[in-house]
Amino acid sequence: MNKPLPPSQSKEFSLSDQDFEKVAEFAHKNFGLAMSSSKKPLVSSRLARRLRQLNITDFQSYIKQLDGPNAGQERNELLSLLTTNVTHFFREPHHFDTLRDETLPPLLEQARRGGRVRIWSAGCSTGQEPYSIAMLLRSMCPEVSNLDVKILGTDIDPVVVNTAKAAKYQLDDLAQLPKEYKPKDLTGDTMPDNIRSMITFGTLNLIEPFPFKGKFDAIFCRNVAIYFDTPTQQKVWSAFQKALNPGGYLFIGHSERMSGPAATHLTTAGVTTYINNPT
Repeated sequence: MNKPLPPSQSKEFSLSDQDFEKVAEFAHKNFGLAMSSSKKPLVSSRLARRLRQLNITDFQSYIKQLDGPNAGQERNELLSLLTTNVTHFFREPHHFDTLRDETLPPLLEQARRGGRVRIWSAGCSTGQEPYSIAMLLRSMCPEVSNLDVKILGTDIDPVVVNTAKAAKYQLDDLAQLPKEYKPKDLTGDTMPDNIRSMITFGTLNLIEPFPFKGKFDAIFCRNVAIYFDTPTQQKVWSAFQKALNPGGYLFIGHSERMSGPAATHLTTAGVTTYINNPT
């Protein structure tokens, strides 16, 4: 059993500029996160809590653990500490209005004729976004389960992905679902099976090559690129553009801006909404 830290060590940790740079470099290389020096107090505070949990006395020892025998698990812990998973059902409603009024009607007609429809929630966090998409789809097309319509939800953090898979939410949050989209068979705190069955969840690092063969008709990636520097953002935008079918929609966060080579292929179709130009 580990001994508790002495009082002098358990309250104060000193994150040097050099140690911060090592953490920032590690986060950028492995997660694509961009952390300026202004983030140092926040990083120091969050990591200090982790050091106390692990009974580690200094940041240097912690940094070594990121390449140690339990590196995979600890890297996930670090990612959770450095990012904030804030989401809720039908967040940024104008995107869902566009999805309902413009994106989905022709796609559902395509599906009724035997076509394939794929929607990706990239950076799905704890799942509210893909479940919102699924509820919207079912409200528009009650027979959607009989069609080739699927949603993919991915996130780099396996902890939030597991929460999404469990599909259990606070009753207060579920009570605030719009009446027109709320499943009639929703009881208790868990999404019904006919909503869950539409979604496949998995972990995925957006700065690595995408493993998909097929393309998507719509991609949601909202409030994820804010963690990236401009070159990384542009790389991710280009990857999304290439992963979209011609005429496919890309929805990004309200504080994010499209730039780089992808901008020449994507046409603005509303607030932080883009259409992939046919080639």
